[in-house]
Amino acid sequence: MRCCYSLSLSLALLLTAGCVPAPPPEPAALPRPAAVPLPPPPPVPPPMLAGDWRDWPLTPGTWVYRQDARGSIALFGTSGADAAVTLRCDRAAGRVFLSRKGASSGTRPFVLRTTSMVRSAASQPTGGTPAYMAIALHPSDRLLDAIAYSRGRFVLEAGDLAPLVVPAWAEIARVIEDCRDDASGAATGR
Repeated sequence: MRCCYSLSLSLALLLTAGCVPAPPPEPAALPRPAAVPLPPPPPVPPPMLAGDWRDWPLTPGTWVYRQDARGSIALFGTSGADAAVTLRCDRAAGRVFLSRKGASSGTRPFVLRTTSMVRSAASQPTGGTPAYMAIALHPSDRLLDAIAYSRGRFVLEAGDLAPLVVPAWAEIARVIEDCRDDASGAATGR
């Protein structure tokens, strides 16, 4: 009897379950409104560095030395990006060109700070993309020695651009010496 009772109870529950209406269909998804693009963020002003420039953090990057048909060049910057600073010995021009990436909208001159010298110089845009600003120096200019032998770093400032705090590594002196060797060879007829 017990067996029949459980069987009839199971059958009654099964029949009752069949009478439960199916759940209502889910409502159709409403179309999402088109995304409105956000305006680009405003340009970030250069950091305000205070205190002694010799305590400012170094600009990220390393120096690389190369030679090409024009002479030698030292490039400073991060791997995979355009150089932030270049120092080029241009044999044909008999000049050393110091360039920094960027174009200043200000009228302030290019300012170089080393541990032994500070100098302002009018810079010229180099043209091309990306934009660079450059100054030309004679290979015997003492500013080049001041840069090469500055205690650990030197600073490049230009108008409204962020200052670049660059380490003074051996690649700088190597380019300067290349240009001086070329200049002395030309003077002696070598």
